[in-house]
Amino acid sequence: MRNLLQNPMRLIFALMAILVVLMMTVTIIPEDKQAVILRVGEVYGTKNAYKPNESFGKSGAGILVTMPFADSVQLIDKRILGVNMERQQVLSTDQQRLQVDAFARFRINNPVRMYTAIRTEERLQQQLATILGSSLRNELGKRTFATLLSAERGAVMDNIQVALNREANKYGAEVIDVRIKRADLPEGATLEAAYNRMRTARQQEAISIRAEGQKEAQIIRGEADGEAARIYAASFGKDPEFYDFYRAMQSYRQTFLGADNKGATSIILSPDNEYLRRFRGN
Repeated sequence: MRNLLQNPMRLIFALMAILVVLMMTVTIIPEDKQAVILRVGEVYGTKNAYKPNESFGKSGAGILVTMPFADSVQLIDKRILGVNMERQQVLSTDQQRLQVDAFARFRINNPVRMYTAIRTEERLQQQLATILGSSLRNELGKRTFATLLSAERGAVMDNIQVALNREANKYGAEVIDVRIKRADLPEGATLEAAYNRMRTARQQEAISIRAEGQKEAQIIRGEADGEAARIYAASFGKDPEFYDFYRAMQSYRQTFLGADNKGATSIILSPDNEYLRRFRGN
């Protein structure tokens, strides 16, 4: 000790060595971080790992003492993180090409699995962004453009979140929320084109309904004509004379009065003509 005091340089070097050893031995873990302890490159343990419903200040953060030269500490974020998907083009079932922006919120809930599978948070975010884009295309490819403007949009988001969360669990992460920020028609296209498509679809539907109505009307008219013919035939069978008289009167009305009942038709016939026999009373 006396030699160190007599030689200030040795004292400085000794203090620096002690400081380096302390820095390699002691690590302060913040509340918003979780630590993975590595011993000779292999996972040895964790400190302040995420636990559901844990209280702030009672999570286990603080001073971590490790073995110098053999141990190292990998700090992993404990907060809710975000991943933004780059704008992608998605084709809906009604052949609309949509430009979609989306984002997801996730938390690393298994730091050991995350470190073992993908090592860093940046690589995890890149991987989740890729999976988010794939899940979004798969789900929106089953839907129409109108779905994104209706109440079904919530169900679409839930399906995408389930698919993304299933993949995120493989990397020690939990997806908390998925949202579509924007879903626009591509440049050069307007909403008028979408309205025209919708108008055409409705017109085709109206034509189909009208054709079905005409078909049913023809069936009803045919059945009515058949019933009328049956009634006429039955009446003719019961009283042929009356039926003949009735048909003659109808013929006279059509001939002498015309279709508009104005009597503009002029016909010159002999009084003995067979056609006028009903006027002769025989």
